[in-house]
Amino acid sequence: MTRFIHDKFAKDYLEELLKDYGEVKASEKVSGEIKEIDVLFTPAKQQSSNLQILGLLGRFAEQPAIIEPYRNPASTDEICDCILKLLEIKALLRREAKANKTKLQDSEIPKLWVLTPTISETRLSSFGTIQKAAWLSGVHFLPDALRTAIVAIHQLPQTPETLWLRLLGRGNVQSQAIIELQALPLDYPYQKATLELVYNLRENLRVNQELEADDRELIMRLEPLYQRDREQAKEEGRQEGKEDLILRQLNRRIGEIDALLIGRINGLSIEQLENLGEALLDFSSVADLETWLNQQSI
Repeated sequence: MTRFIHDKFAKDYLEELLKDYGEVKASEKVSGEIKEIDVLFTPAKQQSSNLQILGLLGRFAEQPAIIEPYRNPASTDEICDCILKLLEIKALLRREAKANKTKLQDSEIPKLWVLTPTISETRLSSFGTIQKAAWLSGVHFLPDALRTAIVAIHQLPQTPETLWLRLLGRGNVQSQAIIELQALPLDYPYQKATLELVYNLRENLRVNQELEADDRELIMRLEPLYQRDREQAKEEGRQEGKEDLILRQLNRRIGEIDALLIGRINGLSIEQLENLGEALLDFSSVADLETWLNQQSI
């Protein structure tokens, strides 16, 4: 049961990160006999330089991609199934090109990225994988004709470049990635949306009675982060409400306030806003407000 919860999280998460850079299709069917593709990504014709924000995941998205994330270590059969999906997509593209009397370009054929938390050396050897110098450790390439790489998430170095992929790991790897995500600046791209998806995962897991040990650990690790974010949201709500009240009172007392002064008021703490609420009772002009703000070094 929890596997489906994690599968949905992985698909929603990858779609959230990639949707700004091209077309994302989750659970895409390739034929009646083939299982669904988890994520099929087609990059936009005019690619954004912001793709670099996604680090290693952004490199995957520089070209058409099939992304197959696994919560548990991918088996030999599961990896073969993924390759079969890729070959089916390639055959479909060839048929379409032939029907349109065009030549299928190599750059139009997706590359397959199998994301697995761990994988044995024996299994990697059975697929004839190699490490490429231009790529990080943990990315294992099959022979070029197969256009496939197996990404062992727990083998990736713990760097900002791998953060977005390590969030799809398990246990301590995923927990550490969540801590790093939470520590990013509040306006960092995708931070807020990703945390909301992680918190939704937490809620979905909490109602499940049959949790694995690392799921229980994940819930426990997320609890203080979740509570802190919710308290921060409440605090921001209280601050916004206080700012609105102060601005209405000022407008009634001294008239319209320009945008520059509003910006300075928005920079006040709740305590300073409360002090301003008392001080404004003695204001008779905008100059009084400016004097008060200058005294606060705002």
